[in-house]
Amino acid sequence: MKKLILPAFLLSASPALAAGGAFFSLHNTNFVVLLSFLVFVGILLKFGVPGKIGALLDARAAQIKADLDEAKALREEARALLASYERKQKEVQEQSDRIVATAKDEAMAAAKQAKDDLKLSIARRLAAAEDQIASAEASALRQVREKAISVAVAAASEILAKQSNAETASASIDAAIVQVEAKLH
Repeated sequence: MKKLILPAFLLSASPALAAGGAFFSLHNTNFVVLLSFLVFVGILLKFGVPGKIGALLDARAAQIKADLDEAKALREEARALLASYERKQKEVQEQSDRIVATAKDEAMAAAKQAKDDLKLSIARRLAAAEDQIASAEASALRQVREKAISVAVAAASEILAKQSNAETASASIDAAIVQVEAKLH
């Protein structure tokens, strides 16, 4: 029944029906075109062109499926690679955070050590300055004493020179010699 529907459909849709005269004549171009078309379709069916076209379409579908499978595999591989790189990035970030924290701790320790060293240096310089002040003070006192002694000796010698005569000078020298002998022995 299907075989009769197609030719009936083709004949009913044919513009040849609108023309006058016998349709089934070789002088009617519409009939010749219809026969040529049917022969062409028959040749295509005889040589299995629809099967070959189907096979080509199936091969194309298989190729597309293979490409999709490969794309899925590449996508999964890319996801795994991305996850790996994200893990590595996280590890590197953690490591850099640790390095920064260590550097901060070391900087803080170095700053504290520098403060302690500065305090120690200031304390040493202060002690040295106090020693210098004490030394200068002692030196000034010594100089004042020496000056006072020299002034006192000069004044005493002037007074003794005015008050002494030859007898007192001689007695003074003898007393000084006795005193020096007593201290030396």
